[in-house]
Amino acid sequence: MSSPTLELSSIAKAYNKGKENEVTVLRDIDLSVELGEVVALVAPSGAGKSTLLHIAGLLDSPDTGQVKIAGQDMTGLSDRKRTAIRREDVGFVYQFHHLLPEFTALENIVLPQLANGISSVAATERAEDLLTTVGVAHRADHRPAALSGGEQQRVAFCRALANAPRLLLADEPTGNLDPGTSDQVFGALMELVRGTGMSAVIATHNLELASRMDRQLRLDGGRLLAL
Repeated sequence: MSSPTLELSSIAKAYNKGKENEVTVLRDIDLSVELGEVVALVAPSGAGKSTLLHIAGLLDSPDTGQVKIAGQDMTGLSDRKRTAIRREDVGFVYQFHHLLPEFTALENIVLPQLANGISSVAATERAEDLLTTVGVAHRADHRPAALSGGEQQRVAFCRALANAPRLLLADEPTGNLDPGTSDQVFGALMELVRGTGMSAVIATHNLELASRMDRQLRLDGGRLLAL
């Protein structure tokens, strides 16, 4: 039996530790995400969901607890090794697309593959396939400024999945879009995720979108609870 894609055990995180204004953000968090499972993380702003996603994606470290990705313990790894794991095994999507403005949509998806040692021909072919899947292949040669908000975010999804990560972490990926566009763009994201069989944790305020995922959790008072 394969290991869960992501395991968080007894994760705790506080800021300003030991000071009068210490703030505990996460308390004894346990989470296991199985291969191919899509988990919704529902929480208001400031509840700690971004901190949780950053810890899961090795962008931050917990004060206590353990993070495992595909069964491998991430505790004590060097910054270089953590960076390599992020590049190969974890994809990130944020509320704002963060595309490189001087490059086209296609180039934004090709570049992370080149950095991972993929040939230019193979990287271009994968980028074109991803853009086709989300319905914006006809915009491949346009720079981000020439794309609509929904198109920009679809390209950002493709970039996050370019290196075929095991795990996708998305922080309010449709939060900057109007409701109609949000629904369409979320559908494109789910098609990408389901099509690859990867695991995902997706933070959202939108309960309707959350209901379309396999499992719904909420972050309340620093603890993770079933919705």
